[in-house]
Amino acid sequence: MLASKSPRRRKLLEQIGFTFDVVVSDYDEGHHSTAIAPSDYASELAWEKAKSVEAKLNAHSLVIGADTIVVLDDNILNKPADERDAFRMLKTLSGRTHTVYTGLAIIDTETGRTIRDVKATKVTFRELSDEEITAYIATGSPLDKAGAYGIQDDYGAVFISQIEGCYYNIVGLPLEMLYTMLKQFSEFSNE
Repeated sequence: MLASKSPRRRKLLEQIGFTFDVVVSDYDEGHHSTAIAPSDYASELAWEKAKSVEAKLNAHSLVIGADTIVVLDDNILNKPADERDAFRMLKTLSGRTHTVYTGLAIIDTETGRTIRDVKATKVTFRELSDEEITAYIATGSPLDKAGAYGIQDDYGAVFISQIEGCYYNIVGLPLEMLYTMLKQFSEFSNE
């Protein structure tokens, strides 16, 4: 079970051949404290989302919860509230390096066994003009993404001059880390 409404996460799981269902978490992220380290924040949100979905299930499943955040100068940039907020975020990221954290949590509903981990990737933006930012926001794409951008977008990708780490982490689901975590559950492992 994927505890996420993200179409990007669904596409990535489909890309690597997983069969899964989606059950959207009803965990309210707004009640979560940001007064902890960003890696812990991403991990906790992933965990809360997975627990929220686990509580809805009656059948044996592995529940995957994920949350991605963008962090610049120790400030978490979640999804923008509106176009003005998206402009502010993109202007702040312009010409700078930030870190993308994705927390993953997996719960085996039958045994209660859980695994949690976090992946961090450094992303550097080139200098952006106000016109570029405005044109990107006009596409509507940045409004549902942490940090107001998507590396997988046709236009958002041209903002990024360098990444250090996992590309799929920036999209929202670090595939190698997820696969390694899933291998720790006997019903998934081929060994």
